[in-house]
Amino acid sequence: MKAAILETRGKDGLRIGDFDDPTPAPGEAVMKVRAGGINRIDLYMRDVGKGITHELPIILGVDGAGKIAEAPKGSPLKVGDPVLLYPMAFCGRCPACNRGDQPNCVKFDIAGETRHGAFAEYIAMPEKCFLPKPENISWEAAATMPVAYLTAWRMMFGKVPLEPAETVLIMGVGGGVSSACLQMAVMIGAKAIVTSSTQDKLTWAKEMGACHGINYRNEKVAKRVMEITAGQGVDMVIDNVGEASWGDSLRALRSGGRLVTCGATTGSHPSADIQRMFARQLAVYGSTLGGIEEFRALIDVVARGKIIPTIDQVFALDDIASGFDKMEQGEHQGKLVVRVGD
Repeated sequence: MKAAILETRGKDGLRIGDFDDPTPAPGEAVMKVRAGGINRIDLYMRDVGKGITHELPIILGVDGAGKIAEAPKGSPLKVGDPVLLYPMAFCGRCPACNRGDQPNCVKFDIAGETRHGAFAEYIAMPEKCFLPKPENISWEAAATMPVAYLTAWRMMFGKVPLEPAETVLIMGVGGGVSSACLQMAVMIGAKAIVTSSTQDKLTWAKEMGACHGINYRNEKVAKRVMEITAGQGVDMVIDNVGEASWGDSLRALRSGGRLVTCGATTGSHPSADIQRMFARQLAVYGSTLGGIEEFRALIDVVARGKIIPTIDQVFALDDIASGFDKMEQGEHQGKLVVRVGD
C-alpha cells in the first residue's frame, strides 16, 4: 500500500512509498483510509519524537476516516461501513477505562505515534476504535474530528464545562483546536474572545461568531481583555500556544477562573506565576483527546449540524510535505487535511 513513512528525523526523512499492508491482530479491524487530518503532533513526530516510545520506520497520521475493509468474526462492524478512527487503542480494563476516561488508560497505543498511523491506504486498529461517520459531512471534514475536535470537546466541556453565561479567551484562533473551541463556544451561546497575529484570521473568527478579536502583535492581550470585560477577566482560557502566551493567559483570568492547555508550540517552560495562581485561586488543567463517550457526543452534535468542521486546505498524499510546511508556518485557518483514497 502507499503510505507516508517516517524513516529518519527531519523533512527529508518522510517519504511517500510502498509499505506492507497491515495484518490485523485478534479483535482488530482494517479501515480503508479516505482522508486524514494533519496535526502538530505529526510535525513533532517528524522532527523530534522525544518521549514517545516507537521505532522507525513508522507511518504517521493520528486522524483518519474511511470505510471498513476487514472486520473480525462476530464484529458489529461490516465491510463498507463509513467510520471515524478513535486514534487511541486502549486496554478497556484499567480503572481509567472503566470510568470512561480512555485518554488516561495505563496501557495504550496511539496511531501515528506508538503504532502505524492513518497516512496510508489502510490502517488496522481494535474494532472498538471505529465509530460511525456522520452522513452529512465529507470524508475530509470527518478526518478533522478525532484529534482537533475531540481534544477541543474535552477542553471545553470536560472537568469544568464552559457555561453559556461565561466568557472564554481562545489563544491563536487559526489552529484546528482553537477554531474548534470557538465553534463550540458559539454553539452553546458563550462569549468568545480570540487572539491572532493577523487581521485576516481575526476577521474570519468574528464571522464564525467571536465577540472580540485581539491582535497580539500590536495589542497587550491581558490589558485588552480586562478592558473588554470591565476589569473582571474571563472565566476560561484555551491555550495551546505555551510559553509565549502563558503570562497573558493567567493575567486575563478572573478570580477563580481556569486555564486549559493542550499544547506548547512556542515552548513548554513558561513562568508558573505561582503567586498569581494561589492569590486569585486559579486552576490549570492539561487535556488531550477525549473519551469514547465524549467522541460519541461530538459525533452526535456534528450529525445534527450543530458544528461543521472547518477546513483550510486539502492536500494529496503525494503532496503531504506541503501540508506539513503550511502547518509549520501557521498560515492556516482551520484544519489541514490529506486526501488518501479515491
